Formats: sequence, C-alpha cells, structure tokens
Amino acid sequence: MLQYIQKQWFLFGLTIFISAGLWWGYHSSEEEVNQVTELLKPKNLTQIVLFLMAFSLNSRLLYDSFRYPGPVLLSSCTNYIAIPILGMMLMSMQMGIDFQIGLMIAASTPCTMAAASVWTRKAGGNDAVSLLVTILTNGICFIVTPFWLTRALGDGVSLDTREMVWRLVYSVLIPVTLGQLTRLIAPAARFADRYKTPLGVVAQLCILVLIFAASARGGLNVQTAGDAPGFSAIALVTLSGIALHLFGMFLAWQAGKWFDFKRRDRIAMLFAGSQKTLPIGLLIATDPAMFGNPDYLGPGQGIPFVVFPMLLFHGSQLFIDTFIANRIAARTPAESEIE
Repeated sequence: MLQYIQKQWFLFGLTIFISAGLWWGYHSSEEEVNQVTELLKPKNLTQIVLFLMAFSLNSRLLYDSFRYPGPVLLSSCTNYIAIPILGMMLMSMQMGIDFQIGLMIAASTPCTMAAASVWTRKAGGNDAVSLLVTILTNGICFIVTPFWLTRALGDGVSLDTREMVWRLVYSVLIPVTLGQLTRLIAPAARFADRYKTPLGVVAQLCILVLIFAASARGGLNVQTAGDAPGFSAIALVTLSGIALHLFGMFLAWQAGKWFDFKRRDRIAMLFAGSQKTLPIGLLIATDPAMFGNPDYLGPGQGIPFVVFPMLLFHGSQLFIDTFIANRIAARTPAESEIE
C-alpha cells in the first residue's frame, strides 16, 4: 500500500489539496483567503510551472515527429477541435452558468505540460509525439482558447478577447518559449536532462498549491454564495468532463488506426489528444481580468463556481489515464502485435 501511494503521490495529493482547500476556504473569511491568494500568487506559479515543464522537455527527440507529423497533427486536432466542439454541445446541458463556462474552459485549454509525456512513456508510447503536441498546443493556446470561448459564449456573456489573448501570451507563451530557449544553453540542457524528475516534482507541487488556492476560493464562494451547486449539477458536470476525455481518447486512437500509424504513435495520441492542462484553466477562471472578475455578470455578480469543472475534469483524467496506462503497459508483446 505504501509503495502504491508513493507511485501515485500526485493523485493522493490532488484529493487532499482539493478537500483541504474547500474546507479551509469555507471556514475562513474573505480577507484571509485573499491574503493567502496574494501570498501564493497563482499567476506567477502558473508561469513557473510552464517554464519548468518546457525546460524539461527534450526537444532533440522531436526530429522524427517533424519528419512524420501525422500523429502530432491528428492529436492536436482532436485536442483543439473535436473536444471543444463536443464541449459546446455539452455546455448547454449544464445546470448554471458557472458550470457551463467552467466546462468550456476545460475543453478549450491545451494539452498537459507533463502528464501526457509521463503517461505515454509509462505505457510504452512515442515520447516525441506527446512532447510535440504539448509544445504545439500550448504555444498557440493564446489564439485557440479565446477563439473557442468566444464562439461558445456568444453575445450572452462579456469576454474581453484582446485582454485574454495578452494574458495568455504573457502567462503561457512567454514562459514556454523561455523554457525551450534556455535549453539552447548546453549546461542548462544537461542540468534539465539530469534533474528532469526533480523538476517535474517541483512543478507538480506548484500545481498542488495552485489547486489549493483555487479550492479555497471555491470554498469561500460556497460560504458567501449561500446556494452551492446541488449533487445533480456536480454529477452532471463530472460525467460531462469524463465524456470529453474519453471521447478524445477514443477519437485519437481510432484516427491512428484509420491512418495505420504505429502502435507507439497511437499510444502517444491516446494521451496527448485527450488530456487538458490545469494551470492554464485555473489562470483563465481565476484571473480578475478574465473570468475571475467578481463583477463579471454585473455589480456583485461573479461566477464563483467556474473553477469546479476544471478541478473535476483534471482529477478524473488522471485517475482514468493511470488505469489505462497501467493496462497498456501490462500487455505482453504478443498481445500488442495483434493490434
């Protein structure tokens, strides 16, 4: 049991930090939550996470994927076209505008910066494909994410697209670019390769801190709003998030079969085509210049529960993908060749 917890420490940490954040936020004052949020500086933590993840990505492994870009392009299209389209369909089913917008934010964000490669490697897939999908989708998220959110929300909800694009350029594109540029310095690249695991652990710890801050804000919102989402609303948005993720996995895997890609490439597509990153979603949902504005719908009318769909989506995708990666890794070579 102890060995299992050690291997899956992030999943346990995710459960603990979400629960602790909700509990503490619910039993704290707004001033206390604001002080902690200001101290943690979620926007800066997001930049640190993305820099560390990009810094630890060995771009030299991407040569073959550039020569044969089919798996990368199909994975990116699944992640950035198919999933947002289904997200728009499921959005109208949600109970409350907070969950509607939150689910669409989750569907519109890019591929994870670390998990896709970790799970691809664990399942015996092609690391280069997942790495390139990660870089590509995160690199253009400042264009694609605002596009889908604008399309989904229409004129019913205000959205300062220009401000949102700038925030994503500043908080996402620049840290990712700097992370890859830093690797051009030979000693820095050797350091990143040698300490890739510790760097990943630091980034994951930062993500847990981000999750705690977002959950604390959610707990405070439950306290102040006085009318928390019901069980049916939470169950529906959770199932919707799971449906988005499984749909992306199925489509990416089948597309790889249709085009007769190698099994290692299809494994990478399975994870990179379906996973969505949490830090960028939290940034969009909590930044006062975007959906974190307490007066978003009018004076004193914010969308306090917008962050919940992303927390639920991210938690469920990690549990699902851990199970699937373990199943794929456990298959014998003979069984793998049958496919």
